[in-house]
Amino acid sequence: MGTAKLGRLLTAMVTPFDKDMKVDYGMAGDLAERLVAEGSDGIVVAGTTGESPTLTREEKLRLFKTVVDRVGGKARVVAGTGNNSTEASVSLSREAADLGIDAVMLVTPYYNKPSQEGLYRHFKAVAEAIELPVILYNVPGRTGINLEASTVIRLSAVDNITAVKEASKNLEQVAEIAAGVPDDFDIYSGDDGITLPVMSVGGVGIISIASHVAGPEIKTMVEAYASGDHAAALKLHLRLIPLFKVLFIATNPAPVKAAVRMRGMDVGRLRLPLVDVDADQEKLIIGVMKELGQV
Repeated sequence: MGTAKLGRLLTAMVTPFDKDMKVDYGMAGDLAERLVAEGSDGIVVAGTTGESPTLTREEKLRLFKTVVDRVGGKARVVAGTGNNSTEASVSLSREAADLGIDAVMLVTPYYNKPSQEGLYRHFKAVAEAIELPVILYNVPGRTGINLEASTVIRLSAVDNITAVKEASKNLEQVAEIAAGVPDDFDIYSGDDGITLPVMSVGGVGIISIASHVAGPEIKTMVEAYASGDHAAALKLHLRLIPLFKVLFIATNPAPVKAAVRMRGMDVGRLRLPLVDVDADQEKLIIGVMKELGQV
């Protein structure tokens, strides 16, 4: 199932901030380059992990351009352009398309809790306003609404809706999507901890957080699974489970931002209302990274 047109490993990149909590565009470019060097086929900019709710429209557009300028041509650049306003999502997607990105990712509208028909019309309206590929993003734990399999299948008939990032942790739902979408429609795990289970029911790879820390291992894992070496993939998956778990001991992206800082890149802290990990959580993260030889 699927063709992994955008690659098998995409990283949902954190947004670096300087000491004044302004976006550090230079560091964003440096981080994107590191992620690509460590195996990422693509970079998702201004998604949940990039603290999109606290970024202004201008900051998002400048981030998109920064990452395109630094890694465009070497990796795919996916812009997080969705929010809970269809009109605003259309407008930002159109502006992002002019910057040379490769695809957009659209989260399910949060807070206003649309029906499945409302979700269908929302995504269809944004997709029809641009020519770029669209990745649907289902993360009910964040948005309060689940994009049901039947709606994803219905949306897969729209020419440029080509993929879904599934972070519902519902493997039965993922399998139902895989059974109903065209063969060239790509399903990505939205949760590092269930990448292999998602691939086992039709997924093509992962839009990852942990690849900030273990990019080469995760790339090897998904490529091994895709090529049929399931035993090698499982061995890597089991080795990385402590990392997958520790990166969610606090609200994402607090743990992964701490981990990136531990690896020598000062991506700064988090904009309120999110806060950084505490001292005890930091010790746990350091311990896991030392076990994996990452610090």
